[in-house]
Amino acid sequence: MPHVLPPYRADVVGSFLRPAAVAQARAAFARGELSREALTAVEDEEIAALVKKELDNGLTAVTDGEFRRAFWHLDFLAGLKGIRHVKAEAWSVHFEGRQPKAETVVIEDRLSFPADHPFLEAFDRLKKIAGDAAVKYTIPSPSMLHLICCVRATDYEPIAAYKDNEELLLDDLAQTWTDAMLALYERGCRYLQLDDTSWGEFCSAEKRAAYAARGIDVDAVARSYVGVLNRIIAAKPADLTLTMHICRGNFRSTWFSSGGYEPIAEILFANCPVDGFFLEYDSERSGGFEPLRFIKDQTVVLGLITSKFPELEDKEAVKARIAEAAKYVPLVQLCLSPQCGFSSTEEGNIMTEEEQWAKVRLVVEIAREVWQDA
Repeated sequence: MPHVLPPYRADVVGSFLRPAAVAQARAAFARGELSREALTAVEDEEIAALVKKELDNGLTAVTDGEFRRAFWHLDFLAGLKGIRHVKAEAWSVHFEGRQPKAETVVIEDRLSFPADHPFLEAFDRLKKIAGDAAVKYTIPSPSMLHLICCVRATDYEPIAAYKDNEELLLDDLAQTWTDAMLALYERGCRYLQLDDTSWGEFCSAEKRAAYAARGIDVDAVARSYVGVLNRIIAAKPADLTLTMHICRGNFRSTWFSSGGYEPIAEILFANCPVDGFFLEYDSERSGGFEPLRFIKDQTVVLGLITSKFPELEDKEAVKARIAEAAKYVPLVQLCLSPQCGFSSTEEGNIMTEEEQWAKVRLVVEIAREVWQDA
């Protein structure tokens, strides 16, 4: 399975099911029965065990499983300057069947990245634990902050600095994430992923229609997001791999968006030169591979193995789908992964840890067989 840079032929999105020890320690900390230091010690121990399992199950790059987070995105967003983390009456989008804890963030001042953001220490700890292993780190995309606060929210009122000055908000978004990227790079991060559900929403005909009914031009918003992303990419060091994962929702094995990539393909794939796209392709809700015709030099990581359900996919069927995707993107530019993480929130998807690792091993086995001569 030759590769020059990540993404790797067999890769993962990032999150893993939380061990009972982590869940119990976090609950005890929330009740005031455990100190922050004691919680961190438990997290360190369980992340060390996770890293060993990742390597033992055939992965090249390791993650911390997002064990220190409650949510894949809110923990990072809440740590930014200018942001307030608040309880909410309902989650900002509706999942099919189950709903996460109702929390959100609001913009209360100009945005910036603080030098003491907790994700920096979390990365340092992961890197120390990982030793010589390659480390993959995940943060939400800047699009997520804008989407949650300014697009999904029907009661958004910009602060004085951003009122009638959307460009300043976009400037601050780009600078905040650039500063985050460079701060992580200085600590040794060489593989960074931006997780993003905005593009999943923009694939949905139903959600596009709902936004249009509110007077929101989804394509204009999408182009502004690409503009922000491209400014971050322009500041990226040459030896840092920056990827994006596009998600349609992942909570307790449920989802909130459907629709193929065609509505966003030209705007995003043709105009956003990230090093790789992690794309969900585990069900008919993601459509066909035809939108991949807009891919240029980016690596495409095909999320053909579902992280939502424990049943294992048929190897030959997955290989056939890889061959189908290769009609639009050369095989050498393709990789394989689960379509999303196993635990985008601390509650996790509905499967056992052993079923989770069986999925990872399936990814590794198929990748070795498909790309042995690539």
